[in-house]
Amino acid sequence: MIYLGKDEMSKSEKATFGAGCFWCTEAIFERLDGIKSVVSGYSGGTVPNPSYEEVCTGKTGHAEVVQITYNPAKISYERLLHIFWECHDPTTLNRQGADIGTQYRSVIFYHDESQKYLAEKIKDDVQKNFHDPIMTEILSLTNFYPAENYHQDYYKVNPEAPYCRLVITPKLKKLFENK
Repeated sequence: MIYLGKDEMSKSEKATFGAGCFWCTEAIFERLDGIKSVVSGYSGGTVPNPSYEEVCTGKTGHAEVVQITYNPAKISYERLLHIFWECHDPTTLNRQGADIGTQYRSVIFYHDESQKYLAEKIKDDVQKNFHDPIMTEILSLTNFYPAENYHQDYYKVNPEAPYCRLVITPKLKKLFENK
């Protein structure tokens, strides 16, 4: 048994992923042990503090993302990456299901060089699981803007909304029923 001191148990790191609609991605990562928070937001664009309406035009360059604060003593960045590639189709360009546009692209925004290295390495490793080439971008995080409050914890707050029932709930069942 490994004893983790108070400092190791309270340590936090961040990961930022875009895997289509942030409502789906947020609902997935919130269910994992070791996750402290998941915030829906926007990254990768050129407009400071964009609104949802602006991002939806596809003209700001932002992707819908989640920024995950996690305890690396409980869950590793590598495990988060594997879940990222499992929770969406990284082989489609600017699309996840019926959500189409650059704001729905598959992207990893790394926070440091070790995250970049792991993202590139695991991307190469998981490519064998896909017939088509992985289209996921791996970019340095330059900005993160939290989305409007009504986007936060969307699935928790709106489990009966049609999008939640028809898209998110089946995705969660598929990912977690055999785990």
